[in-house]
Amino acid sequence: MINLNYNHLYYFWMIQKKGSVAKAAETLCLTPQTITGQIKVLEARLNGRLFTREGRQLAPTELGKLVYRYADKMFSLSYEMLDIINYQKDKKTLFEVGIADVLSKELVGHILLSVMSDDDSLHLACFEATHEDLMARLRDHKLDIILSDCAGESLKYPEILSKKLGESGVAFFSHKPLSAPFPLCLEQDKLLIPGRRTSLGQQLVHWFDVKGLKVRILGEFDDSAMMTAFGFSNQGIFVVPSIYKQSVMNRGMYLLGETDEVKEYYHMMFAERMLQHPAVKRLLEMDFSAFFTPKGNGSLIV
Repeated sequence: MINLNYNHLYYFWMIQKKGSVAKAAETLCLTPQTITGQIKVLEARLNGRLFTREGRQLAPTELGKLVYRYADKMFSLSYEMLDIINYQKDKKTLFEVGIADVLSKELVGHILLSVMSDDDSLHLACFEATHEDLMARLRDHKLDIILSDCAGESLKYPEILSKKLGESGVAFFSHKPLSAPFPLCLEQDKLLIPGRRTSLGQQLVHWFDVKGLKVRILGEFDDSAMMTAFGFSNQGIFVVPSIYKQSVMNRGMYLLGETDEVKEYYHMMFAERMLQHPAVKRLLEMDFSAFFTPKGNGSLIV
């Protein structure tokens, strides 16, 4: 289209991506007034309204929906081009990984080390945050993949693909043996559990309810390493994936019991464009079942 200002089109696309003029302005480091003015120029060029106001929210018009579909293809493709160019960093392939803070750092380390090449051609960069923050960064092309315990949200976005790496039941530990049988013994001391925003935390709370357990929760943790640190400091009963039970017992903790009715799941999520990345290709080709058997992971520490 002759004389179409692609900066204006980009501002419109960013408003749709971020959900409001204010959020788009913050991302673009511009004032809302500047963006609003540029959108009016774009509307004049296209001879139609792009937005209509519904209450306090902006909603795209039919023209806006049409323009967004094409703009999304254009700018997504441009980001894909930049991703491919940016794979190379100091003659190494850059691999940016987001890690959900609830996951075991030891397991994540073993998964990532399995795709590192012997020729030192891969430059690994890791970023840790909540699943929600990681998903936002992945959709904004700021990460190549994310490793998380929750893949459900990826189903909302057709451009995001996922692979299940494995799963594990959970085991409960204490610094001392307790008199009641499992799981009733969980009522005899305070508990340290994953935060309720996490898949595992939600499952545990539901499981306690189903079993009729009146537990006392001392603390909830989004960071699994922090939770186990409290547990090893004799602050209460704590829970870890069963694949690590031997290593926890090796540190003097008592196994109270374990269950497969609650499971921690491990997923890799990535944008379709990342199918060309060599590390993603290796992750998709690998079988990780050996990582999720207790016998093969007795030396791992949560």
